[in-house]
Amino acid sequence: MARYELKLPKMGESVAEATITSWVKEVGETIDIDETVVEVATDKVDSEVPSEVEGTLVEILFEKDAVVQVGETIAIIETEGEEGATTDAPKKEEVKPETVAAVEKTVEVAKETLATTIDTSSSDRFYSPLVKSIAQTEGISVEELETIKGTGKEGRVTKNDILSYLENRGHQPKIAIPTPTEKKSAAQPAPVPVSLSGQDEIIEMSRMGKLISKHMVDSIQTSAHVQSFIEIDVTNIVNWRNKVKNAYQQREGEKLTFTPIFMQAVASTIKKHPMINISVDGDKIIKRGNVNLGMAAALPDGNLIVPVIKNADMLNLVGMTKQVNDLASRARANKLKPDEIQGGTYTVTNVGSFGSITGTPIINQPQVAILALGAIVKKPAVIETPEGDFIGIRHKMIVSHSYDHRVVNGALGGMFIKTLKEILESWDVNQDF
Repeated sequence: MARYELKLPKMGESVAEATITSWVKEVGETIDIDETVVEVATDKVDSEVPSEVEGTLVEILFEKDAVVQVGETIAIIETEGEEGATTDAPKKEEVKPETVAAVEKTVEVAKETLATTIDTSSSDRFYSPLVKSIAQTEGISVEELETIKGTGKEGRVTKNDILSYLENRGHQPKIAIPTPTEKKSAAQPAPVPVSLSGQDEIIEMSRMGKLISKHMVDSIQTSAHVQSFIEIDVTNIVNWRNKVKNAYQQREGEKLTFTPIFMQAVASTIKKHPMINISVDGDKIIKRGNVNLGMAAALPDGNLIVPVIKNADMLNLVGMTKQVNDLASRARANKLKPDEIQGGTYTVTNVGSFGSITGTPIINQPQVAILALGAIVKKPAVIETPEGDFIGIRHKMIVSHSYDHRVVNGALGGMFIKTLKEILESWDVNQDF
């Protein structure tokens, strides 16, 4: 019998780890090729890990809720084959004594380095061995290390950050370093006690609910949120869609909703105002080369997920409709791939689908803006014509634009939705699809 190592597969360009949510198979059970063995979860997407071989599950290496790195072996499957063989195991080669000695020396040096670095286990931040070694050498305590602003991923302190800090250390005002108790108190205000009665029910937040909660709080703490609102007359779009929707579905096999029409208009607006399509990295602004539209979609359990339409500005209406319908359908069925919820540069959420006339959405980090589409409602309105003004029934929609005031000023935030209004209100009711 041969032993096959089931590894956690690569799940996206920037996905480095996943959490095991449940084992579909138990030790001793037989497994067919492509049959699901375990279910895992990344930031927001649940995925299944299938087996590439047929055999029997003989060992599970990680329990439920364990966090596993991509490429790690998570289970052993016993397959038919030569006894003692191990799939993917490297062939044994004769190791030279000098190679062994070199490796042992490297291990000893590594041990010495680790022994001389400060203990940051009490910190919530990640510090690389190099940064900890420099801190140890320069006499920087964990408390002082915590005060250094990091420019690395997720605010991590890089080698350049700590060297720059050391260079200016003597010229900086003395920092009042908080005690661990003070630091915890400042970072996490004491929660207000919640009283319970015998009629109350305690419900545990779901994993996704916890992630969304943290993501929203982090966004509020990161970006200076400000909103602009504008009302758009979408009567021409409503009339055009009513006229062509049946023929469209017959020809394309797809339902034509308002969402792809609005998404296409947003993509066109971004092309006219590219500085809304940016991210902030420390003191630098990253101007995105692609227009990747996030599309907030409601899940059956009430949570939201944001699949991304890549290169949305390159799609015509038919292509946009197919993308919107496909992503929305697979989002509701929990069939999205990790790559399909990453890389967004601007997000659109449709609060109108729940009857809300408008909303003030929270920015989806690391983006700098998000648009909320309100409900389309009939309203009496003044219509200007060459013959004079008169009152008529029009279809109106309010859109809300939330943007990061650190890098997006009111002029750009307001001009963006003004351009969107002009694009939508100039819709040609006689055009084809």
